[in-house]
Amino acid sequence: MITEFLPLFLMVLLALGLALSLLKIAEYFGPHQPSAIKQSPYESGQDPVGSARDRYSVKFYLVAMIFIVFDVELVFLYPWAVSYRTFLEAGGGAALASLGVIGTFIVILVVGLLYDVKKGGLDWD
Repeated sequence: MITEFLPLFLMVLLALGLALSLLKIAEYFGPHQPSAIKQSPYESGQDPVGSARDRYSVKFYLVAMIFIVFDVELVFLYPWAVSYRTFLEAGGGAALASLGVIGTFIVILVVGLLYDVKKGGLDWD
């Protein structure tokens, strides 16, 4: 049983050995001239302001979660858009039923977004 996986184990060992050896070779032969400027944090060409340990507002996390929820729900529209042509070709009520389902889905999304806007979930104040 283990002999079946021997080539896989050898390949993993070879890959790890190559990766580690290339890292060590680059560390040994590469240029290394540390200075205070090179060791300082870099934030888009500007000096960092404040501590890296500052707490973020809960509002930041709420907006991030709202973005993720709507982004994931928007991903559900792609399979429908791709398969809509097959609904049209099927004829009958398939295309109309498909439009009804996706219309209901979009209405639910819009209602959720309006509720969030009304509650101030997207305000940065």
